[in-house]
Amino acid sequence: MSTSFAGLGVSQPVAGALAERGITEPFAVQKLAVADVLAGRDVLVQSPTGSGKTLAFGVPMVDRLASHDGSRPTPRPAGLVLAPTRELAEQIVDEMSSVAHARALRVAPVFGGVGIQAQARRAAKAHIVVATPGRLEDLLQRRDLTLEHVQILVLDEADRMLDMGFKPPVDRIVSQMPKAGKRQTLFFSATLEGAAGELARAYTRDAVRHVHEPPVDKSIEVEHRFLHLRHDDKLDALVSELNGSERGRTLVFVRTKRGADRLVKKLGRHSIRAEAMHGNKSQNQRRRALANFERGDCQTLVATDVAARGIDVDEITHVINFDAPEDRDTYVHRTGRTGRAGASGVAASFILPDQDHEMAKVAKDLGLHREFAEGRPESHGRGHPAAQGQRNGHAARQHSGGGSRKSGNSRGGGSRNGGASGKSFSKTYGNANGSGNRNRSRRRRAGSSR
Repeated sequence: MSTSFAGLGVSQPVAGALAERGITEPFAVQKLAVADVLAGRDVLVQSPTGSGKTLAFGVPMVDRLASHDGSRPTPRPAGLVLAPTRELAEQIVDEMSSVAHARALRVAPVFGGVGIQAQARRAAKAHIVVATPGRLEDLLQRRDLTLEHVQILVLDEADRMLDMGFKPPVDRIVSQMPKAGKRQTLFFSATLEGAAGELARAYTRDAVRHVHEPPVDKSIEVEHRFLHLRHDDKLDALVSELNGSERGRTLVFVRTKRGADRLVKKLGRHSIRAEAMHGNKSQNQRRRALANFERGDCQTLVATDVAARGIDVDEITHVINFDAPEDRDTYVHRTGRTGRAGASGVAASFILPDQDHEMAKVAKDLGLHREFAEGRPESHGRGHPAAQGQRNGHAARQHSGGGSRKSGNSRGGGSRNGGASGKSFSKTYGNANGSGNRNRSRRRRAGSSR
């Protein structure tokens, strides 16, 4: 298979624009999808976040929409990309803009949190609109935009749009476009099973299906911890973890927007700077928080699942589920934020007594049942701090949190002072000495969450 964009059929102007950004060799998912998109086929791609899928659809989309002979103008908009969050939409626009400029096409974002009038004017002049479903419906209802000329539809992170309840507005939006068979549809999702698969079949015709699972990187170690705590002990456990000398950027997950704000204030009382990321924050506030996190000015970001979907940062050393995930997929999406780009990482989950049963099923399904069982207080004996409630975080100081890790990586491996409360447990995925079950579990995590 070709290892250049030109070899995949990408035009010289677009390949040149990519080269100016230092992008010369396609990623695996781009090699899979680009040629089929350029050929005009409907394409289904199962691929994790962070795999390069934006350019996998963005590059051929631009080339197909450009007027090659200049004899007729490209209708506006001719391309539509639907994304679940404002942050993801903004990232897509950033990725596509230079490529589109190389073919004299305009890309415009459409999402909430900013003034609708100026946004509507830009969208009406754009060849490609990148939108969240809610704000796009606002523009359609105001008659600021029409979709009757859309030639290419992209649904990015389609599974998450379904999780967020966007199927009704997406159905209404798609109904205003040319029907399947008269438009090209590109469907990107972390899974093509269940509801996502049904939606893909409904929106496409004779689609080519590609499944991209990144290869197991044997240098990666993700340490999974399940800390069984009482509710009153969660804050102490979190503070102990965040005060650890080896932790870097840390993403803390909570279930609610109000909970995120409350936790940031509580951490501030412990002299830990954190910022909240959720849907009630303005676009500027969210952009500022993410920029501070990426630069390292603020090492702790407290986020809801929906808001975190737009975060694409490689150097996250720790993911902490302050509020336990509700299901397997949420656990996979959350913990996939660490252990990326060849780095090791730590994924810690705080489990309350009434969450034990459901989280045990999640752990078993992911091949983490041993780590989950070892995290229970009774596994340490009656005198162990974990069995005594860990009220003052003593367990964290008595148990460094890295004894079972093989990696000495300073970004989360080896000995860790001030780790999370209770005993720590690691699952080394892809290790040459690991079991087959562990390797399979690693592949599932990587293929579903990133």
